[in-house]
Amino acid sequence: MLVHRIQHNIPLAPLTTLRLGGCARWFLTCHTLDHLQQGLQFAKAHKIPWYVLGGGSNLIIADELFPGLVLHIQLLGIESIATACGQDQLLTVQAGEPWDEFVQFCVNHGFVGVECLSGIPGSIGATPIQNVGAYGQDVQQCIEKVFALDSHTLEPVVFTNTQCQFGYRTSRFKTIDSQRFIITQVQFRLSTHAPPCIAYPELAERLTQHPDYRPNTPITQQLQCIRDTVIAIRRGKSMVVRMDDPNSRSVGSFFINPIVDQASFTKLQTHHPSLSIPHFPTADGIKIPAAWLIEQAGFHKGYRYQNVKISDHHTLALVNDGGTTEQLLTLAQHIQQQVANQFEIQLTREPVLMPI
Repeated sequence: MLVHRIQHNIPLAPLTTLRLGGCARWFLTCHTLDHLQQGLQFAKAHKIPWYVLGGGSNLIIADELFPGLVLHIQLLGIESIATACGQDQLLTVQAGEPWDEFVQFCVNHGFVGVECLSGIPGSIGATPIQNVGAYGQDVQQCIEKVFALDSHTLEPVVFTNTQCQFGYRTSRFKTIDSQRFIITQVQFRLSTHAPPCIAYPELAERLTQHPDYRPNTPITQQLQCIRDTVIAIRRGKSMVVRMDDPNSRSVGSFFINPIVDQASFTKLQTHHPSLSIPHFPTADGIKIPAAWLIEQAGFHKGYRYQNVKISDHHTLALVNDGGTTEQLLTLAQHIQQQVANQFEIQLTREPVLMPI
């Protein structure tokens, strides 16, 4: 029965925000856990590689044919349960639910904790992998549990927040257990009583100019104001996917802001005494904006390499302007090399590269 559901030679580029990549030799849309299990069994029986595709917003796919099976996650549904104390809400969300629609759902119901993550493309299942974050929030702060399928045993498993080993834009699902666990559900714990916490200066400043944002207004109104403001900021940087904005044909931030220790930062200041290096203390060290490093290395907004370029509105975004994945990766490597040459800092790519 499953064999009849499997499609052949399906183009993958339309399923990504970059609109780049080749075809999948086999392709299976997975609406249930059983579909995932049978898909993995099919891949094992045919001795072919497999890969999980969600919303395609943080993914780079090679130009060549993927010779295995792509499992397209389309598990849908949201289950909402109030906690015993009535102050928090537990929401168990299927991995295929669109992230931004979930954020709007939370805003509509007055659930506090993800409003600053508005406008981010992709699906629920990808958020724990990357520990998605923006404007002072990340999902680590509100994830209660992660439900997954172990590809080795084909059995369901559950991870607590601590077991996910979250870090800055990473988790165990991106590092030690990459390609082992397929996330099927994520459970979030959101507040129904605490006021929103605005930790990002740019957002706080913009909110002071919002005519409807007041601390004493209903919580749903406050959350909607925050959401609208975040989306406006992101839209100004072409970080909201829109068909009428060619600069949004990207994966958002292509590089992670590097974190260095104090000794490395002091050395950097010594070697570049004429530069005022922007930096932010974190629990892990000192964070330096990757966009600043890129600009100082000689790359400006709109910088072009063949048919790919740096966004006209944000230095961290690399844009497909009718190019290829090979061209995009060449531009990225060129940027990394120049930053390393000038600052002895190796920029780390944020999006995942689908293996060939």
